[in-house]
Amino acid sequence: MKQFLSFVRKEFYHVFRDKKTLLMLFGLPIALIVLFGFAVTNEIKNAKIVICDYAKDQATQQIINKLEAGNQFKITKTIMSHTEIEDAFKKENIKLAIIFPANFNKDLLHLNKAQVQIIADASDPNTANTLTNYATAIIMDYQQELMKNNTIPLRIVSEIRMLYNPELKGATNFVPGIMALVLLLVCVLMTAVSIVREKETGTMEILLVSPISPFLVIISKAIPYFFLSLINLSVILILSVTLLEMPINGSLWLLIAESTLLIICALSLGLLISNNTQSQQSAMLISMMGMLVPTMLFTGFMFPIENMPVPLQVITNIVPSKWYYIIVKSIMIKGLGFSAIWKETLILFGTTCFLLFVSLKTFKNRLV
Repeated sequence: MKQFLSFVRKEFYHVFRDKKTLLMLFGLPIALIVLFGFAVTNEIKNAKIVICDYAKDQATQQIINKLEAGNQFKITKTIMSHTEIEDAFKKENIKLAIIFPANFNKDLLHLNKAQVQIIADASDPNTANTLTNYATAIIMDYQQELMKNNTIPLRIVSEIRMLYNPELKGATNFVPGIMALVLLLVCVLMTAVSIVREKETGTMEILLVSPISPFLVIISKAIPYFFLSLINLSVILILSVTLLEMPINGSLWLLIAESTLLIICALSLGLLISNNTQSQQSAMLISMMGMLVPTMLFTGFMFPIENMPVPLQVITNIVPSKWYYIIVKSIMIKGLGFSAIWKETLILFGTTCFLLFVSLKTFKNRLV
């Protein structure tokens, strides 16, 4: 154990002596948090919504048909009571809920005015704003059709309610995505480069023939980056809460535990890359391109996954940052507990175990 701790201490010395490594390790998260505080999402398609129709009359059915006719919305089900809406937002990942009150058509024809309530999941403010505009436009289009055949003007009033993020702050959507990007990218890049550096300088063979087990040598290279990544996580959370006014509505300890799981997953992936590369340049290229692009494209915080073709939607399931992004949004913004994210946690845990097993297996084969 004393020899193992000596290897860990030696790796810490390597990290703190390299100014470029320190800049990438701590400068990158701060830069990304500041730069990606605000952004604009693209057009939304096939967003999951639910309908609560108390009226069940001709007018509401025609509006529902119009909602289904376009490609913006995908009605998952019609619920019987508005009390089921919160559960639908938490468990079924819906983006929008529309409530038609009783006597909707009668109020419209006799009082010349009817109300519709639109409830959106504003944890992603750009998506929520876009979807409410879509729904309002469709309702207004139906209103215009009615006015063509009536001399008395009819008016439908849409009441819009934004859940989780009433102020529609862009940081609410991007901070979880940047957390996934930084933790995955930095952990993979640093671990892969640190081991390949030993190969290039010819000191890896010396380490492997030392009295300590080769597996402990490899693990000792990753442990410093594990603790430094936890510091990174603390910096990101502090900046998010103080600078971007991000809430942490759920359990902080659950968020740290889930982040730790992603860090271990990223370190395992870095070990796998390091075992299959022979130069720092190739390790950096694979780490940057292999982590940056999938995380930016397939996580869901920049481009809605629902917009993608089905094959690409399937590919997103193998990207660990996608599941971590869902977990962070559920904990920080929605305030949910483990019971709401156990499926995503199980997938992330399984991915971590698989990557760790494959990386150690690859290292063992190379020793043979």
